This record gives sequence, C-alpha cells and structure tokens, in this order.
Amino acid sequence: MTAKSSVDSVRMEMISEMNIPFPSIHEQVHIAQILSDMGTEIEALENKLNKYKMIKQGMMQNLLTGRIRLV
Repeated sequence: MTAKSSVDSVRMEMISEMNIPFPSIHEQVHIAQILSDMGTEIEALENKLNKYKMIKQGMMQNLLTGRIRLV
C-alpha cells in the first residue's frame, strides 16, 4: 500500500480509512502495570550495581594503600 516514486511513500488517503485495533482498557492497564513493575525492578538493580561498584572501589583502595594484602 505505498505510492511508488523514487522513494516509497504513504499518503493520508491511503490510511485514513484503516482500522487500527487497540487493546481493551483492562489489557492496557495490565500492560502499564507490568512496565511499571519492570521499571521498579530495573531501578532496584541499578541501585544494587552502584552499591557493588562502591564496595569494589573501597576494596581496591584498601589494596592500593596496603591496608589489605593478598597472598
């Protein structure tokens, strides 16, 4: 359903009568809740990663200053 020229194009009259299905409101709410939960989980994992990076930095500092020695 494209108009041919040197570049494919879509014109308004080609798509103005198309039916575009949307999920029901209940399903949209469910999808939004899942995405929100995923965002919360990602944020928690990023916080955990930052915590581990700080621990690593502190351990490296202890190794570099000689407070801790590895055998």
